[in-house]
Amino acid sequence: MDGNKIDANMDGNKIAEWLRKEYLGIRSGQANPGILDSVRVEVYGSPMAINQLATVTLGDSRSLRVVPWDKSVINSIDAAIRESNLGVSVSVDDQGIRVTFPQLTAENRQSLNKLVKQKLEEARIRVRTERQKALNAIEGLDEDAQTRAKLKLQKDVDEINRKLEELSGKKEAEIMA
Repeated sequence: MDGNKIDANMDGNKIAEWLRKEYLGIRSGQANPGILDSVRVEVYGSPMAINQLATVTLGDSRSLRVVPWDKSVINSIDAAIRESNLGVSVSVDDQGIRVTFPQLTAENRQSLNKLVKQKLEEARIRVRTERQKALNAIEGLDEDAQTRAKLKLQKDVDEINRKLEELSGKKEAEIMA
């Protein structure tokens, strides 16, 4: 195995993307269509994502507008959002659904920041797992190639961790705003 072939960066980018998606599911005081990505609606005999059933747009800074393409699924979407425990209020009218994000309390902000830190730690664990896999792959190389590969791997891991910290810092700032 060639030491130049070892690259934790690709998996690191996957981990950063996973963390980014996880953070989309954590609400802040502002409306974000990504928060509904995790909500599944039971329609047509199978669970579907809301964005496969409706157009989701920003109403204002604290509300979303969900307009289903098929008006018969409005009640199913409404029920799915309410059951998802996202901490939002939902109202239905003749055109669709309005999802309102309440102002966060100091206590809510603290618990959301704890969740952000938990997700960051999960991402760090994933990075350590990928690093260990790469180190195991490096084992069979000659000493010089091992040294070069380990240095590159550590540089990649440091860069990935920097990206993860940056994502976490942005999310915490968003929650505290």
